[in-house]
This record gives sequence, structure tokens and C-alpha cells, in this order.
Amino acid sequence: MAPVTASPKRFDPVAGLSWSGRISLTPRILAVNVFALALLAGGFFYLDSYRTRIVDDRLQQSARELQLLAIGLENAPADRQNALIAAYSRQTEDRVRRYDAQGTLIADSFTMNAPRYRLRLPEEEEWQRHVARFLDKAIDRIVSADRPPNFEEPAVDRAQTWPELVEARRTGRMQAMNRYAPDRTFMISAAVNMKDGTSLLATENARDITRIVRAERFRLGMVLAAAVLASVLLSLFLARTIVQPLQRLARAAVRVRLGRAREVTVPRLPDRRDEIGMLARALSDMSHALRQRIDATDAFAADVSHELKNPIASLRSALDALDRVDKPELRAQLMAIAQDDVRRLDRLVTDIAEASRIDAQLSRTRFEPIDLGLLIERMVVAREARGVPRGVRLAFARPRKNVAVVLGEEQRIIRVLDNLIDNAVSFSPDGGLVQIVATVADNEVLVSVEDQGPGVPESEREHVFRRFHSVRPENEAFGKHSGLGLAIARSIVEGHQGKISIADRQDAQSGACFIMRLPMAVERDPGIVSE
Repeated sequence: MAPVTASPKRFDPVAGLSWSGRISLTPRILAVNVFALALLAGGFFYLDSYRTRIVDDRLQQSARELQLLAIGLENAPADRQNALIAAYSRQTEDRVRRYDAQGTLIADSFTMNAPRYRLRLPEEEEWQRHVARFLDKAIDRIVSADRPPNFEEPAVDRAQTWPELVEARRTGRMQAMNRYAPDRTFMISAAVNMKDGTSLLATENARDITRIVRAERFRLGMVLAAAVLASVLLSLFLARTIVQPLQRLARAAVRVRLGRAREVTVPRLPDRRDEIGMLARALSDMSHALRQRIDATDAFAADVSHELKNPIASLRSALDALDRVDKPELRAQLMAIAQDDVRRLDRLVTDIAEASRIDAQLSRTRFEPIDLGLLIERMVVAREARGVPRGVRLAFARPRKNVAVVLGEEQRIIRVLDNLIDNAVSFSPDGGLVQIVATVADNEVLVSVEDQGPGVPESEREHVFRRFHSVRPENEAFGKHSGLGLAIARSIVEGHQGKISIADRQDAQSGACFIMRLPMAVERDPGIVSE
């Protein structure tokens, strides 16, 4: 097969990329799995909402507790109010401040007890805290989290410097706020006005919220990292088990396409029982069938040229001799030889054309149900009406209607039966009997054609189906047959998913028995009625 120059825009299996720049399977498998993991990474958005719910709950809790403190102060004696504030601060770890009607600080729990919290400055902390804050900022930016204002202690501590107290006095309702401490931990504050005109402010450094969120984030990150690692490893393993075999198959297919089929063994991957293994074996079988087809085509071409040379040489010799022969009887003899060679060439060309286009025509033909019993009966009646040479008799045991039904092309089946009957008649002795039988066995229709001739030796039974192989009766003139009849018959039968072979006669008499097997038709022709 001549080498074919590959177009620059064709798929290059070695590079793994097409001319349009599409990515190969390995990164695509990774991308699909990583995309699935990106959905898992969406858990960080959940963490933001989880943190928001915790902060909101803490704000409500702080406001309720401060409201209870306000009620307790309103009902407590004046000399017990500061002690109540100190006890509340020890219990809740809040810093509670009380301002008079003019906004002056009149009580501070941190002056009554030891401070319950201390604001940490980032520059005083270890590097691990800096990393944690960096991650906090990065994730907040990714999820677009709302950033609360920074918390700062006022230089002059008055009620007017606290926004929540200002809003509480303006609206007359309790207020709560969330802010960031210098180390990005949460500062929860609540403010409430009392009936005597004073105001309460409670502040809390809720570091536990940050610890809870960071712990959840760490667990989620560990799960995500393990999932990413497992996904990458599994993706690489999957790509290795898919991409590498496909690349091997693609390289072998390209070498076959380039005409180096003799050098190429397409890997069959016998250990693979999946779809890739099925593909490998299908490609191997396909390349083997292609190689056989090419070999058969080459052999057929060589046989054709050889078979055509003989009649052409004979014809040329006869025509060349015509110019040198003067005797009318010799010229007539040479002309007869030339005419016989022309007829032989015509027969050869016709049979060669028929043999060469059988496969292509059968692949495009729509098979129809054929009742072989009716078909053979019509053929036998037609042959007997034309007259059978040398008094040879034809006998056909016709089966019941709608029994010996096959799917096929009627004219091709007729060609097979004609070849078999012609072959049987030509080998039969004068007045001999050719028996044709159609039966059904094992979902197959068997048609046997038996003659009373010399038979076919076992060593020749396969050879007679080869193209241009002809074993003819001794009394038959040379060149009456092309040697393609039985080869054409086998091609047609195999094109119908059947088989044709030669066996001994069952009655132990001399002669040949050609047996054609065709699968029974699954569908029945509605026009054929069973008897």
C-alpha cells in the first residue's frame, strides 16, 4: 500500500493535541475532577455564613444579658449597683461601663475587678498568628465577606464617643455592634438606656468565635487537601490507564494508515476487559482483516494478469500468423482460435468484474426473505425446459412452504445455485442424476447438490474455491470456464453470513456433494403462507 502524506491539520496522536489546540485527555480528566473539588471548596462560603450566625447570636445574647443587668440595676439599692455590675462582669467576662445623663463615665467594671480581657496587638504575637490572620483576610476576600469597622478605645471615654450609645439614646432602644479588635478578633458590644437617664455599655473580646471558625476552617482545609491529593492521584491513574493505551493504539493506527501495515502489530491488550480492551481487539482484528483484504487484492491482481496473459498471447499468435498463412483452411482455423480467445477473454473479464464487486454490492444491498424451496423449484423447471446437456437429470425434493426461508438478495443466491448446478451437470456422466435437497437444521438452511461424477479429492476440496483454480472434466474443451465460478459462489455465500463446503455423498456412491449453509430468516415474509 502506497504511503499517504498526512495533512498538517490532521490529528497527531503522539503529541496528543489536535490542530485546533484542544487539550489532551490527561489535563481534561484532572480539570473535571478538580472542578468537582471546587464545589467542595465552596464550603468556605458556608464558613462565612456560619461565622455570621455565631456573631449575630452573640450580639443578641449580649444585648439580652445587658437588658437583664439594666433591670437589676433599676431595682437594686444605689449602694449595691456597683457590686452588681462587678458580679455581672466576672460572670460574663464583659467590660461594663455606666454613663450619667451628660455622658460622663461613672462606673467601670475593669476598675472594680481585674480586667476580663486584654486587646492584643499584632506586633506582639507569634508568626503563627500572622499566618492565621493572613488566611482570614484571604478567605474573606474570596467569599466577599462584609468587613466590620475597627474597634478603638476612645482617648476620652464619654458616652458620645460610642456609636451604639448614641444610637440607643436617639432611638430609645437597645443597640448592639460588632467590630474588629486589632488582632482581627471580634469585639461584641451592647448599649442600653436606663429609666434614670444613665446608660450601660458592655464590650466583649469574643476570641472564641475566631477560634471556632479557624478550627472548622482547618478541618475543612484538611479534608479538601486530602480530597485534592486523592483526586489528583486517581486522575493520573485514570489518565494512565486510558490515555497511554489510546496513544499506543493511535500510533499503531497511524502507521497502518501510512502504509507500514506489515511492520505494525496493533496491541490487543488482552488483560483489559473494559471498553478500551474491546477497542484494542477490534482495531487489531480490523487491521488484520484489512491486511488480508490487501493481500487478497494483490493476489487477485496478480492472478488476473496471469490469467489474461494466456488468451492474449494465444490471440496475438493467431493474429500474427494470419499474415503469413495463405491456405483458407488454416486461416479459418486461426480465426476460430482467435474468436475462441476473444470469447474466453470476454468470459474472464465478465467474471473478474463480478468477483471484484460482489463485496461492495452486498454491503449496500437490502436483504429480503427468500423461500429457497420455491426458488430452486423454479430454477429446476426452467433448466429442464431449456434442456439439460447429455441427458443429465435433475431431481429436487421440495420442502414445505415457508420452511427453508433465508434473508438475502435473490439474484445472488440464484447465481450461487446456478454455479453449483452447472458444476454438478458438467461432472455428471451422460444420463446421470443431480440431486438437490433443501433442509433445515440448527437454525440453518442447508442446500446440498450431489452429482455422480468422479468427486473431489479431500486435498482439493479447499483449493477448488480459490480464484482461477479450475479442475474440469477430461472431455471438456480448455478455456470453457474462468475458474471463478466457485470462488464467486463462496464470496456470495459468505456475504450472506453462510458457508459452503464439499463433502462425500451420504449414500457412499461416487460423486461430489456441495453443501451451502445459510442462516434462517428471523423475519417471515407476510406474503408467504405456511402450508
